[in-house]
Amino acid sequence: MKLGDLARQVLTNTDTRFLPFADVASPELPLLKLLRLSLFQVSVGMAVVLVIGTLNRVMIVELDVPAWLVALMISLPLLFAPFRAVIGFKSDTHHSALGWRRTPYIWNGTMLQFGGLAFNAFALLVMSGENNAPKILGDITAALSFLMIGAGLHTVQTVGLALATDLAPREKHPQVVTLLCGMLLVGMVISAVTFGFLLADFSPGRLIGVVQGAAVVTMFLNSFALWKQEPRNPERARSTAKAPTFRQAWDSFVHQAQSTRALVTVGIGTVGFSMQDVLLEPYGGQILHLAVGTTTKLTALLALGGICGFALSARLLGRGMDSYRLAGWGVAAGLAAFTCVLTAAPIYSLVLFAGGTALIGFGSALFLVGTLSAAMGSAKGDLTGLALGSWGAVQAFAAGAAIAAGGLLRDGVSALAELGLFGPALARPVTGYACVYLFEIVLLIATLIALLPLARRSDGSSSSSSLRPA
Repeated sequence: MKLGDLARQVLTNTDTRFLPFADVASPELPLLKLLRLSLFQVSVGMAVVLVIGTLNRVMIVELDVPAWLVALMISLPLLFAPFRAVIGFKSDTHHSALGWRRTPYIWNGTMLQFGGLAFNAFALLVMSGENNAPKILGDITAALSFLMIGAGLHTVQTVGLALATDLAPREKHPQVVTLLCGMLLVGMVISAVTFGFLLADFSPGRLIGVVQGAAVVTMFLNSFALWKQEPRNPERARSTAKAPTFRQAWDSFVHQAQSTRALVTVGIGTVGFSMQDVLLEPYGGQILHLAVGTTTKLTALLALGGICGFALSARLLGRGMDSYRLAGWGVAAGLAAFTCVLTAAPIYSLVLFAGGTALIGFGSALFLVGTLSAAMGSAKGDLTGLALGSWGAVQAFAAGAAIAAGGLLRDGVSALAELGLFGPALARPVTGYACVYLFEIVLLIATLIALLPLARRSDGSSSSSSLRPA
């Protein structure tokens, strides 16, 4: 029996209760076609891991680049996040001879990702010192490459989600959202393991080869994902109707009932979940005195919690649960998570800390899927890209700002505590971490309050149509 036939037989005989994405397929978008389309999320996850994880560490440790300069370079992709709404709108109104709207933008974004990774390989060559080029040339090229990678991945992700929304029937949008979010996580996990294996025997030349390979894989994955996905539309190609301006489309979008509240809620909730991103492992090592190997496993726990969250989201949304109610349950899980993390310090409980870490991944997954599904449902007419781009702009910018704010708040409070400004009882390293986690709890409570009117308004309606025109 062929391997494909065996896999098909196993899936057919498996109870659908254990297959959270069993009902995601539709006649308009079969499962294999959807899985192929979702590969663009894998390439985005690979780029995120490479920039935030691998290159971040290598430039600081192995290449001896100042940490502040590396942080500045890595923050450059964040500059492009606010333009996701514009990119989404442009893909909504794009006019081409073949009637395509999404394909040209996904392709251009792919080329930016490829070019950024290619430039980065040359930057690493200069920064490694194995040539006579001025070192500042490597720094400038690296900064440019990070900017290109950021512009590319934001474009690909925004327009790719819009294309999936176009192709899938409306009743399947929640399951499609969950699958695409899960594929992003899959891409990050696979990339992290692969990069770790390839760079086990580190050398600058090997790193350059890995970055060049990532550029080629990005081109292959996105090209394969895009192949024959968006149908040609001769009527749209022949249309002479004047498209609305971005200002007109934006005014129409923000005048929808509760749309501004929805975006503000996404921003507050994202900050509430993301301030701890760079603090969990240092907290475990410095406060709970865990070994490096133990704290490293926290990433796996976070990912495991996220996978469980995505699986549950697919099932609940498939059964008709409102998107904002799902996001609310995610916020509630986040409150429990940060309570566990805070409580773990005074009693030195590894179990509470590990459980809280997994709950952070679980809650953030529910919140992410719930708000993204609501954003899909808020799209009216041909402005899907604008709605998804607005969500992506707020989410990406809030996440980046939260990571920076978390580090600054922890360092600032810790410095003041060591000076004795809060009294001798709080003159300990844990004070800075505790302040960040308490602030996140306050933000999540505010998010829960902001979600209540959104969930009430969507009572009696489907989860994919939570926002309606006023």
